This record gives sequence, structure tokens and C-alpha cells, in this order.
Amino acid sequence: MSTYAIGDLQGCHAEFEALLERIAFEPRRDRLWLVGDLVNRGPGSLACLRAVKALGDSARVVLGNHDLHLLAAAWAGAPLKRSDTLAPILEADDRDELLDWLRRQPLLVRDDELDAVMTHAGLPPHWSVTQAAEHAAEVEQALRGEAVGDFLAAMYGNSPARWTDELEGIDRLRVIVNTFTRMRFIAADGTLDFAAKEGLDSAPEGFAPWFTYARDDDPRIVFGHWAALQGATPGARVRALALDTGCVWGGALTALDLVSGEYHVEPAHASR
Repeated sequence: MSTYAIGDLQGCHAEFEALLERIAFEPRRDRLWLVGDLVNRGPGSLACLRAVKALGDSARVVLGNHDLHLLAAAWAGAPLKRSDTLAPILEADDRDELLDWLRRQPLLVRDDELDAVMTHAGLPPHWSVTQAAEHAAEVEQALRGEAVGDFLAAMYGNSPARWTDELEGIDRLRVIVNTFTRMRFIAADGTLDFAAKEGLDSAPEGFAPWFTYARDDDPRIVFGHWAALQGATPGARVRALALDTGCVWGGALTALDLVSGEYHVEPAHASR
């Protein structure tokens, strides 16, 4: 049995199917980890959502910022952007089933046997793995509850930009969401930056990539979200495995065998 972690799909359904064929994935034998952002920007968002859901227990998924955007559009009426490719999902006959499945996916997956933790954007240095899992569970409870629409309507925003244990209510949940799904650069005091989205040379003064800070524990951290890294984490002081290689932008879709350490790459089928 193999466990493969795959980078951001973002609607690249043709490449996803080709990558599964390339690695000879067998759902009765193998397992998939998907780092989030299953949907948006690519042409096959609906097909990606259906395909991953159909894998059942053979796939483990964490939510990304684009997945949450879809949920906010469905439950809170968040407006779609011109570049979004979410309308086919929202108009599909099986939309309710797909969206209910999606909102029940976690923000963090942990497997001690694989010595690995997966989140969409990474793991901040000021949270232990246990603390991170506890904070993820707070948001997961809100997403699965009857007041999911109220939570999603208030989820967006850049403030507060720094975690403290004293945070309560929507401020607390917003920081947790932003940490797990939007984090790239972070200051030594834990303040998040939301403006810089390119490569490492775009770091604001006083900020550094989250993976360049040391941690008390050292699991492998599987993440996506940051396509500009192209799978590299220079200066990392943790075992950070970047898997978003920008398929939706004309790059590639990458799978990592978490047992053997072997990488498999499916080039984008179209330049976008």
C-alpha cells in the first residue's frame, strides 16, 4: 500500500486523472492525501469535487481557501469573482450533497505512523501539533454546525493578524482559518502577512516564510497553497513538503509518495 500526497488541484481534473494513472493508484490498496483547494480557477472544478468525493475513505482532504470560498458562496452568499470557476458546482443537481461533504472535511490531518501532518498552508511555529489539531477542531465544529452560514459570513478579514490564547468568538476562528489556509510569511511574534503572495523575495520587512522558524516538534509538514515556491522550501528549519506546483497556472500537478519519498509529476495540459 502507498500513500500519495497531491498538491492543489484547483479544478485541474484532466491532470488529476492522468496523475492517478501515472502512479497506478488503486483505491482498494492505496491512499491519497489532498492538500486542499480542490476547486476554482481551473476548468474542471465540479469534476474534481465529484472525483475526490467518490474516492471515499481512500482519500483524506483538508480545506483550502478556495474550498472555503465555495462554501461561503453557497451558505453565505459571498459574491463570485470574475476568475472563479465555481458556478457549475453551485448549479449542479448534486450540489447539496457535494457541499455538505466538503464542509465536513478537516483543516488538519495527522498520521503518526507516517510521521506527517497535512494542512493547506502549513503549520505556524508557535503551535504544537496537538495545539494545531485542537484549534482546527474549533473551526471544523463551526463548519459542521447549523449556524454554518453565520460563521462563513463573518469568516473573511485580515484582523486580528496575530494569535493570542485570549481571542474569543469570530476573531479567534478567523485567525485559525487564516493560519491554516492563507499563511505564507509570518513575523517572529506570530503576526501574519496577507499582502505578499509571490516568491521568497517578496517577504515584507520583519517577516519570513513560516517554515524558516524552528519548532519544538518536527513532523513532516505537507502543505500546498504557495505555488510560487514550485515545491522548494529554501531555508526551512522543519521538514516542510511543498506540493503546490501551479498546475492551474500552467505548471504541474505533483504527487509525493509519503512512504518511499518518490515524486511523480504530471505537467499541465494547457498553459493558463
